[in-house]
Amino acid sequence: MDSATKRIAIQRIRRLFRLAREIFHEDPALAQRYVDMARKIAMAARVRLPREYRRQVCRRCKSFILPSVNCRVRVKQRREPHVVITCLNCGKQMRIPLRRSKEKLKS
Repeated sequence: MDSATKRIAIQRIRRLFRLAREIFHEDPALAQRYVDMARKIAMAARVRLPREYRRQVCRRCKSFILPSVNCRVRVKQRREPHVVITCLNCGKQMRIPLRRSKEKLKS
């Protein structure tokens, strides 16, 4: 795939996620459809979803998650400080570290 195709794919993915966020409260099923379409576009164009969009999709059930609507967000201090996002549809927990590791800081 050339860069123009990937650029168009990224634009469409961004638009679909924005539409999903806007419509979620009125029609969650339509928002889920937008997210499914965005994921399929990313797979067809062989483009990774940007990080902020990957975190809005549950890794287990692939549902669109919005904080305080259908997921729970907590900050934990044990071991390394991290954010825990719990999908309320399937119960899957995603952990996001808050500090960079020492190897990344050295380089």
